[in-house]
Amino acid sequence: MGQQEKVTTSLTGSVSEKISASLAPVDAELERAYPGDPGTRQPVHTVYVPGDVFAADTLRSWGDRALAALDEHAPDAASFAAVLGLPDGLAEPVHSRVRAKLEREPIEDLRVDFEDGYGPRPDTEEDEAAARAARLIAEACATGTAAPYMGIRMKCLEAAVRDRGIRTLDVFLTGLIEAGGLPEGLVLTLPKVTYPEQVTAMVRLLEAFEKARGLEPGRIGFEIQIETSQSILATDGTATVARMIQAAEGRATGLHYGTFDYSACLGVSAAYQASDHPAADHAKAVMQVAAAGTGVRLSDGSTNVLPVGPTEQVHDAWRLHYGLTRRALARAYYQGWDMHPGHLPTRYAAVFAFYREGFEQAAARLARYAGRVGGDVMDEPATAKALSGYLLHGLDCGALDLAEVSEATGLTRAGLEGFAKPRRGDLTVSGT
Repeated sequence: MGQQEKVTTSLTGSVSEKISASLAPVDAELERAYPGDPGTRQPVHTVYVPGDVFAADTLRSWGDRALAALDEHAPDAASFAAVLGLPDGLAEPVHSRVRAKLEREPIEDLRVDFEDGYGPRPDTEEDEAAARAARLIAEACATGTAAPYMGIRMKCLEAAVRDRGIRTLDVFLTGLIEAGGLPEGLVLTLPKVTYPEQVTAMVRLLEAFEKARGLEPGRIGFEIQIETSQSILATDGTATVARMIQAAEGRATGLHYGTFDYSACLGVSAAYQASDHPAADHAKAVMQVAAAGTGVRLSDGSTNVLPVGPTEQVHDAWRLHYGLTRRALARAYYQGWDMHPGHLPTRYAAVFAFYREGFEQAAARLARYAGRVGGDVMDEPATAKALSGYLLHGLDCGALDLAEVSEATGLTRAGLEGFAKPRRGDLTVSGT
């Protein structure tokens, strides 16, 4: 052993104490404003079904229609892979998992729509539709046939439809309460938000409902839909969406990009309104930075090109949807909208291919990091967090199986979760 070094300092302990005291408010604000990802499952998509169309068999119907589209337009793994350009090694695993997913859990997140997809209706008709949505969702939860996440998109809080939106939300939530309580996977979507004050109003509305029904304060959260230019950039040049997250007072669960309303707001012509337009990329980049670390998750929008008609037309729509979904995943938008049953095969094909093709490398890197073994890449705690998050996303959607992940990484699910959500400032390796 070498000579023991003499350690000397110049500062007294009081200096550190004073600095810590001066930064205590900042420490508290960091914990409040940036709690990190909640660690719960994030659905890979949200399906919107108009309130008058939603029925007890909607989930199963969408799955059956998606399977029928596969049978008609890509009946086997080879033909499906040829349409999408999947490599040989992924053709069978992706195809078989897509079919299994459509049979077992065709929709991960369903929103009964009372906004654009529903439109203006007589009050009695919308009341009945909202009450029916509550009853059907409660029944599905009771029988174990519900999607993991379900809820409604109400009308926005702009003056023209504000009272109607509030009443629909009240009818729906009251129906759930009286049918047995709010389900664990309840999700609400507030559309066309332009000012943070509208988010604050939604908070006050939910507080009033919780108080009226004796619920725990903060029980009900909601998504904010980004569909206007004002929601990205305010008149004073600030990023409105960041202020909206703060205005939600911890209740915001997601930011959903509205492809067509946002594009139209900026004057993009109909032929070019798409989720890969430069205007869309800018909006989502601002959303992504605003939401980072806050626990609020991001969702991409949708495509309005439906996979219907002759096989060649369906294949073109499938390739477009697959490409847009893969593009979004690479940009860390792990959720999107699906508007038609024919979108389900390519949604799951894109998601499964994304996680399966990167599985071996991600698992090997995480295993080396967990075991403190060197390799050709020097990873840091932040990268270990990303690697474990990637594997957890793959497990949650069905792209990966726990047995194969555990074998490749040497980690249990709890171990993966430990890396995915480390304590702030924790640079140690743990969770094996």
